[in-house]
Amino acid sequence: MGTMTRTLSTPPVIEPGSLAASAQPRLPADGLLLRPWEAADALVFLSAYEDPALRRWHTRRPTSEAQVVEWFDDYRRDWERERGAHWAVTGDGGRVLGRIALRGLDFDDGVAWVGYWVLSAARGAGVATRALAAVSSWALDGVGFHRLELEHSTLNDASCGVARKAGYLLEGTKRRAAVHDDGPHDMHLHARVRGD
Repeated sequence: MGTMTRTLSTPPVIEPGSLAASAQPRLPADGLLLRPWEAADALVFLSAYEDPALRRWHTRRPTSEAQVVEWFDDYRRDWERERGAHWAVTGDGGRVLGRIALRGLDFDDGVAWVGYWVLSAARGAGVATRALAAVSSWALDGVGFHRLELEHSTLNDASCGVARKAGYLLEGTKRRAAVHDDGPHDMHLHARVRGD
């Protein structure tokens, strides 16, 4: 069997190869710095998932420091293959405060998906909102994506607040769209488009 070639009636919104041609950027974020993950971050990354509040909303969890290092290797490959971008959100002295990622990169339609979390000690200080605003500006205005989406459980009021503060409009509710530890959850779909 031959390989099927996809023919588009329109050119891709973002030229393939345009991201991987350079190193993943370090993004300033209103007093924060977003940078690629480093092996030295593995222990703080792993410990984040011991927090019951974070575990409630994130069901894909590492179980060892070695597994986190593997994830970091996957994150580097995601950038090289133009599948995603994963950043450590850092504060004073380079201290890790959280995580933000851009995944599901669709260069044809110019759409991507955003996910984030913040360590318990850094919550309530606008860390997620500032990181989300910085990644969104970079992706929409710098890279050229048309639309960024994010989802969260309808029970996750904090994530809803972050999305709204960063300019992501609530577009609707996806019924029973994700399974958490306590079963299926309805999910809010938020989006920000270029020009919002």
